Amino acid sequence: MHIVQTVLALALTLGILVTLHEFGHFWVARRCGVKVLRFSVGFGKPLYSWYDRHGTEFALAAIPLGGYVKMLDEREGPVPEELRDQAFTSKPPSRRIAIAAAGPIANFLFAIAAYWLLSVVGFTTVAPVVGEVRPDSIADQMGLAQGMEIHEVDGRQVASWRDINMRLLERAGENSQVVVSVSREGRRDELSASLGGWRLKDDNPDPLGEFGIQPWRPDIPAVLGEVSSGGRAEAAGLQPDDRILAVEGEPVADWFALVEAIRQSPERPLGLTVERGGESVDLTVTPEARTDGSGESIGFVGAGVAQVSWPDEALRDVRFGPLAAIPNALNETWSDTRLTLVAIQKMVTGLLSPTNLSGPITIARVAEASVTSGFEDFIRFLAYLSVSLGVLNLLPIPVLDGGHIVYYTIEAIRRKPVSEQVQAFGLRIGMVLILTLMVFALYNDLMRL
Repeated sequence: MHIVQTVLALALTLGILVTLHEFGHFWVARRCGVKVLRFSVGFGKPLYSWYDRHGTEFALAAIPLGGYVKMLDEREGPVPEELRDQAFTSKPPSRRIAIAAAGPIANFLFAIAAYWLLSVVGFTTVAPVVGEVRPDSIADQMGLAQGMEIHEVDGRQVASWRDINMRLLERAGENSQVVVSVSREGRRDELSASLGGWRLKDDNPDPLGEFGIQPWRPDIPAVLGEVSSGGRAEAAGLQPDDRILAVEGEPVADWFALVEAIRQSPERPLGLTVERGGESVDLTVTPEARTDGSGESIGFVGAGVAQVSWPDEALRDVRFGPLAAIPNALNETWSDTRLTLVAIQKMVTGLLSPTNLSGPITIARVAEASVTSGFEDFIRFLAYLSVSLGVLNLLPIPVLDGGHIVYYTIEAIRRKPVSEQVQAFGLRIGMVLILTLMVFALYNDLMRL
C-alpha cells in the first residue's frame, strides 16, 4: 500500500509540473502561429487521448516521467505547402526562442503563484531558536548559544529552520565570513565567524547539524502514541498513552533516550517499567533487528511517540496581504533559483558531492511525504521542484530548452542556422550527458534505499 501511495504521489507531482511546463511551450507556440500536433503528459503509448478543434491531440501516456509538445516541423518530414507557414522551422529565431523559453518560464510563474498563495493564506512555523551548540563547531566559534533566536543569515531574513538550512547550504565550501543576526531576551546582536572551507558530508548532508546547531524543541516525554499492529511493542502488551518510566531499571529521561535504548538492543529482551492509568506495570519487549542505512543492526519495536504541542511563544504566524505577498513570492522564487544554481556550481567544482543528486525514487519518496504532511508542505515542495525544473531546462545543454535557445540565438546573430552536422553532434553530446546524469541519479536513489 505504501508503494502505491509513493507511486501515486510521484505521478501527481510530475503530472502537475510537466503539464505546466509543456503548457508554456504549447500556449506560446499557438500564439506564434505554430501548429501543435500533440500535447502529451507522459511518454510512450497514449492511455487516453482526444482532439481539439485545431486538430491538436491531447494525450495521457503510460510513463509519467515527463512529457512533450510535438509541433509541425520540416526537420521531421515533408510539410504540405498550405501548412508551411505554420511550421516551427518557418518562424524567425525570436519566436522560436520565445517558444523554447516558455516552458521554464511557466515553471517560474507557477512557483511565484504558489508562494504568493502560501503567503496570503498564511502558515505557522517553528521559530528558529537555538537549542544545543556543538563545542568547537562554527556555531560555537561565532558565539551562538542556547535560547538565541536567529533572524538573519548574511543580511537575508529567515523565518524557519528550513530558511536557515538553505542559506547555509549556499555557503558550503567557502572561506569567507558568515554573519548571523540573533536576539535573546529582547536584545539584538550580530555574530560572525570564518567558514574556513566548511564542507558538507557526502551523503545525506545536514547543513544545520554540521554547522553545529541543534534546534530547540520542547521536552518530549517517553509516552507512546501509535502502536503498530503485529509489531514487537504490541506483542509485549504496550498500549497507546503508556508512559515508559524505566528500561532495565534505569530511568528514562525522554523519548529520545527510550529510542536510543531500543536501537542499541536488537533481539535482546528489555524490561520496561510502564505507567498506565496511574499504576505501574512491568513488561518485557524484544526489539526486532533491522538494518539501518549504514548497515548497522538496530532495534525496532513498532511504536510512535505521542503528539507534543509546541508552546505559543515558540511559534510564528507568517501571513502577508495580497500586495505585500508579491515581493515575498518573488524573493522565495529567487532564493530557490539561487540555491539550485549554487548547488550545480558546487557539484561541478567539487564543493558539494554529486551523491546529493536525486532521481525519481527520491522525488517520489519526498512527494509522498509532502502529500501526507499537508497542503503547505506539498505546495512548497511543488514550488521548489518547479524552480529546479525551470533552472535545469535553461542550462545551455543540447536536448534541453537552454540548448535550443543557444542555437536560435546564434542563428539570429549569424543570420543563418547552425549547421545540421553541429546540431547532430551537440544532440549526441547532450543525450550522453543527460542519460549519464539520469543513471547516476537513479544509482544514488537506489543506494539511499
